[in-house]
Amino acid sequence: MFFSKSIPLFFLLFCLLHHAALSASPLVHFCFSKENYTANSPYGANLIQLFNLLYTKVPPTGFGLGSTGEGQNQANGLALCRGDVSSQDCKTCVVEASKKLGERCPSRKGAIIWYDNCLFKYSNVNFAGKIDNNNRFYMWNVQEVDDPTPFNEKVKELLSGLSTKASSNPKFYATGELELSSSETLYGLTQCTRDLSSSDCKKCLDDAISELPNCCDAKQGGRVVGGSCNFRYELYPIVDP
Repeated sequence: MFFSKSIPLFFLLFCLLHHAALSASPLVHFCFSKENYTANSPYGANLIQLFNLLYTKVPPTGFGLGSTGEGQNQANGLALCRGDVSSQDCKTCVVEASKKLGERCPSRKGAIIWYDNCLFKYSNVNFAGKIDNNNRFYMWNVQEVDDPTPFNEKVKELLSGLSTKASSNPKFYATGELELSSSETLYGLTQCTRDLSSSDCKKCLDDAISELPNCCDAKQGGRVVGGSCNFRYELYPIVDP
């Protein structure tokens, strides 16, 4: 496993070795705020209220955005579940994500965590409606394809189409597939957080897709995952039917 961080973008580069294991564990987390709070402070109290709000707000639709408190003590957050995840699994993921952030980023005023099933983010800065360009990571399948150039072109073709499809879908979510041969199919997924506009969703996804040469050249599967959007492709189905 190898990782690196650069300013202003945070990139984590590592291999996808065991998909089943990752699905039950956090993929990545960033404690991105340099500011701290104490548990009995007004911000700490507002953060607890925010978590409780998101536990209720997110599962029915798969997305929730909220703020609690005012001024410098205001806590802002969002949670997003993958578009095919059930309400119960969504709630389970959101609750676990907030708990895990409390363990891994104690007293930090801003943090974000990703699972296969959900994303959870909070901050003392109101980020609603803005593309998050600061929190991003890559994942890829360690196996490579035999003929990279046409494969890479097909990956971009599929994901670019899904970028357009997701940005015009009310849930900002799209999946699709592309037949590569009689025995091989490429599967893809794109998704944005629903606080963005349709145009910003597409911009976020297109920018992420432009990272393909950096993250996933010739790889049989890969992801670029950020605080506002993500994509994934594989040579096997990646969502529940």
